Amino acid sequence: MGNFQNSSSVINEEDKNFYYATQWSLIRSRFRQHRLASISLIFLGFLYLFAIFSDFLAPYSSTQRFSKYNFSAPTSIHIYDPKDGFSSPFVYGQKKILDKKTFSWKYEPDLTKKIYIQFFTEGEEYSFFGIFKSNVHLFGIDEKTPVFLFGSDRLGRDVFSRTIHGSQISLSIGLVGVSLSFLIGILLGGVSGYYGGYIDDLIQRFIDFMISLPTIPLWMAFSAVLPRDWSSLKTYFAITIILSIISWGPLARVTRGKILALREEDYTLAAKAAGASTSRIIVKHLLPGFSSHLIVSITLSIPGMILAETALSFLGLGIQPPAVSWGTLLQDSQDLMAITNQPWLLIPAIFVIGTVLLFNFVGDGLRDAADPYS
Repeated sequence: MGNFQNSSSVINEEDKNFYYATQWSLIRSRFRQHRLASISLIFLGFLYLFAIFSDFLAPYSSTQRFSKYNFSAPTSIHIYDPKDGFSSPFVYGQKKILDKKTFSWKYEPDLTKKIYIQFFTEGEEYSFFGIFKSNVHLFGIDEKTPVFLFGSDRLGRDVFSRTIHGSQISLSIGLVGVSLSFLIGILLGGVSGYYGGYIDDLIQRFIDFMISLPTIPLWMAFSAVLPRDWSSLKTYFAITIILSIISWGPLARVTRGKILALREEDYTLAAKAAGASTSRIIVKHLLPGFSSHLIVSITLSIPGMILAETALSFLGLGIQPPAVSWGTLLQDSQDLMAITNQPWLLIPAIFVIGTVLLFNFVGDGLRDAADPYS
């Protein structure tokens, strides 16, 4: 009898912890159970860390050229040599050979020349967000022979370094763009759902008009009018604003629908009776009621922003050289012959696809966790 009472009290205590838990604690608990989403969130965290510390992680800058190594194949890192056995990581030198079938130059490992990789080595100087300057890189080699983990492009630039540097723009433009579209969508959607009437009709017809416009031609039209003499920073913010202006409509509709459902709730009517202002009612009472759904919508919108910037830069209408993004890196892969002979030029596309999939997995996990009682 005593054991039954103890087990009953334990069950009741567990039920109490579940039903009296806050919404966010339930969402966190449910999200942790979604393994794919949790693992994807960890990988996304590493990607953004790579973007933040790209200058340190990349052995070269995005513009550094090695004119003698155009279209060099990816360099293999070895820790075992048939003669010397196991050793610290090293690469073999490269020798240039004429391919008699295609009459093009190619590079092959020079097994007689072994170059050891050095860690925390000095290289080209960089500025870390303008806070301090440094010339220390994670790895590099002292010899004139460069190390190309992802190969080199037609100008002899390291694709690995350019991919790491390009992540700064490609990953940040999704966050900044979605933040701007979030503000626009929340503002117009909140006003539309709260006031209703002719204001609601006017805003909804404007949203219908924006959604009906063909997205890609509109992106191209806005991007084409940007002055080509603008700096990379101006172009970055201009592209971000263009993407935000076009993509806020769906979020505004979600906000409007939720506020229409919540504005007649008792706590909203009590806030009105207490004399709370409209902005306070929307921000303090209505938005928290569906904030989890907003986070899901934002997470699922970021991949679209990344793909949009990649597409514009790929077409030459987005980020312009010398700035580098994953889209600008893929410009070199427009030539079919280049893809056939230098397939490593498509490596940035793997990062684009992987990042989009990771965000989608996280969004699916958040969407399931947003309704913790299901």
